Amino acid sequence: MSFVVTGATGHLGRLVIDELLTRVPAGDIAAVVRDADKAADLAARGVELRVADYSRPETLKDAFHAGDRVLLISGSEVGKRVQQHAAVADAAKEAGVALLAYTGILGGPDADLLLADEHKATETYILGTGVPYTFLRNGWYTEVFSENLAPVLEHGAVVGNAGDGRVASAARADYAAAAAAVLTGEGHENTAYELSGDVAWSFAECAAIIGELTGREIVYKNVPGETRKEILVGAGIPADFADILVDVDYAIERGLLARTNGDLSRLIGRPTTPLRDTLAAAIKG
Repeated sequence: MSFVVTGATGHLGRLVIDELLTRVPAGDIAAVVRDADKAADLAARGVELRVADYSRPETLKDAFHAGDRVLLISGSEVGKRVQQHAAVADAAKEAGVALLAYTGILGGPDADLLLADEHKATETYILGTGVPYTFLRNGWYTEVFSENLAPVLEHGAVVGNAGDGRVASAARADYAAAAAAVLTGEGHENTAYELSGDVAWSFAECAAIIGELTGREIVYKNVPGETRKEILVGAGIPADFADILVDVDYAIERGLLARTNGDLSRLIGRPTTPLRDTLAAAIKG
């Protein structure tokens, strides 16, 4: 039996591996990756590499073994993810894994935003396989904001269409710690966790914190969704994905990403990382 992480060379996957290495021997961890060369550092730490691709079901045949506890990190190719995730779930079922944990979206079947559609379909598919599951319904990552500060600092403004809505984000490391806790813990089978930060904040508060940390005047500019889409497309973001980002802000305005039920902090055994800390680390570089 191994603790298996798919998408292990991605931002979240690497953090999950780091967390697992603090909990179990490296030899008990397997990383499912598309390119072994990009995972050479993981192999050097004693992690087993299993090469497979979500989009090539035939490669998933040997990715999982009987009794494995698997984390399926959702794919990044919007529009293709249901088919990709289904291929992973089918391979996990055929192998006889003990647990399939999946990183979905806050709200699960009740999430009313475009980005949720593929996650909801994936959860339904996993339920149909009969494989023991854990749904890790991740809220927004603070890094979505902290890793995109260049235009904020250039223009002196956080621009969005979320109105006065609030978002209970958490750091990627928080979500990674929760995933590792579920993989290595007991009693998480056939359970869904709504994961979010301990504190919900507004874009105006985010702008104020950035201003304090940089010593500059940073404001929040709330704009119509159509205007924000124009800004995003002008910055090189594909129109379809710009629509999704605009829709997310409208979901924030409706309060859909403001939930603070404490599931995440309970799983990781500590408070979630404050917004200020993540922003400060990004600004410091």
